[in-house]
Amino acid sequence: MFDTLSDRLAATFKNLRGKGRLSEADIDATAREIRIALLEADVALPVVRAFIANVKERARGVEVSQALNPAQQVVKIVNEELVSILGGETRRLRFAKTAPTVIMLAGLQGAGKTTLAGKLGVWLKGQGHSPLLVACDLQRPNAVNQLSVVADRAGVAVYAPEPGNGVGDPVQVAKDSIEYARTKQFDVVVVDTAGRLGIDQELMQQAADIRDAVSPDEILFVVDAMIGQDAVNTAEAFRDGVGFDGVVLSKLDGDARGGAALSIAHVTGKQIMFASNGEKLEDFDAFHPDRMASRILDMGDLLTLIEQAEKTFSQEEAAQMASKLASSKGGKDFTLDDFLAQMEQVRKMGSISKLLGMLPGMGQIKDQINNIDERDVDRTAAIIKSMTPKERAEPTIINGSRRARIAKGSGVDVSAVKNLVERFFEARKMMSKMAQGGGMPGMPGMPGMGGGPGRQKKQVKQAKGKRKSGNPMKRKAEEAAEAARREQAAQGGAFGLPAGQEDKNFELPDEFKKFMG
Repeated sequence: MFDTLSDRLAATFKNLRGKGRLSEADIDATAREIRIALLEADVALPVVRAFIANVKERARGVEVSQALNPAQQVVKIVNEELVSILGGETRRLRFAKTAPTVIMLAGLQGAGKTTLAGKLGVWLKGQGHSPLLVACDLQRPNAVNQLSVVADRAGVAVYAPEPGNGVGDPVQVAKDSIEYARTKQFDVVVVDTAGRLGIDQELMQQAADIRDAVSPDEILFVVDAMIGQDAVNTAEAFRDGVGFDGVVLSKLDGDARGGAALSIAHVTGKQIMFASNGEKLEDFDAFHPDRMASRILDMGDLLTLIEQAEKTFSQEEAAQMASKLASSKGGKDFTLDDFLAQMEQVRKMGSISKLLGMLPGMGQIKDQINNIDERDVDRTAAIIKSMTPKERAEPTIINGSRRARIAKGSGVDVSAVKNLVERFFEARKMMSKMAQGGGMPGMPGMPGMGGGPGRQKKQVKQAKGKRKSGNPMKRKAEEAAEAARREQAAQGGAFGLPAGQEDKNFELPDEFKKFMG
């Protein structure tokens, strides 16, 4: 959503690099470019004015004029001001001292409230709560049925005593749901109210009546991040008519300009608390202004990436994988089954392109990231699952006929199977070397670790071969023995053994078997 803004800001900061001191003209030019970037991103004009005024004032101050790198200091100022207009610190949910906590959702029709109710239910369940979704949208056709389906997918309970489609009293449903939650011991009640097409006084009054009936601990205003400036106007009208405590951004993964997200917290004075950034029920999390600012400036979001990894990977599984890779067998205990398990865990974290987008500097190659085919992971999984358990445990036994069978079973070319196995060997070798402290292959290791300069010199020294004796008589005997050995090897069979006496039990090392087809 913020790609255009990120690109414009990156180009602006690029012009500042290499300057030892920023002149007044440099500051004005930079401020002008940032102003244009924000306006093109559909940020509200009052927000742009306040933002630019703060940036210019700070850029002319001591923190830039006395900085060793003024350009980096300006980036730091812009980052801090972005965090400020996005709401400053992360705002957490307030929970009632006595259960149940009541959360009321409100907003325009089509903003995604009903789906978001399910996402909030999944999030609360993950936090250790027992949520109840309440169907108070009795106006929109099939809204009650939609909430029931979403609740079922989310694995949370739903209270829907009325059929909806214009039938039933939403205020009474909301009031009864509180007593139902106490009886059934649900500690959080999420009330889904009817949306409105605009500033509809009748539905605005209905929302106010529901608010008075249930006295919610939090009123969350759901905003479609793709609708632009109208979101700000609607939020102001709803704040004045009913009131709300926080904002939830939906459809943050869209490709529209994201000015509403940058404007709404500053204009309404209410912080953004949650953001929905995908179609899955798990694509929902608390909104962190500092992390969003880092994403906009292409600094990445490693904290969110780490949190998602911690939710997906268990410490015990990670320790087992590490021990297999660091074993004395050179990582051979790490099988294709382990590789498949790791790959499926990564898929649970989300799309590959979204995960890569959280890394710093990825904005420079976003076209390549966007062109990643997520189906490649599915094809790889299909190839591995088409192998027998023995083939997955010992990939070295996969010969030509086995490759043909696996390719036919997984619906790919034989070359795809061959490439996968070869890539697996290379990846296992590299991960094993890193796990054992050898550093990256082909690069010197870190001090105190294997693979360092001292180790390389030792290997070179050993490669010189056996030193010759300084005693002339002893050296002559060694040379004669060596000549005899060479003559025997020339007359004998393979591997230096006398002809016809090769070791019939000799077996190639595992590393060479894959080349024997």
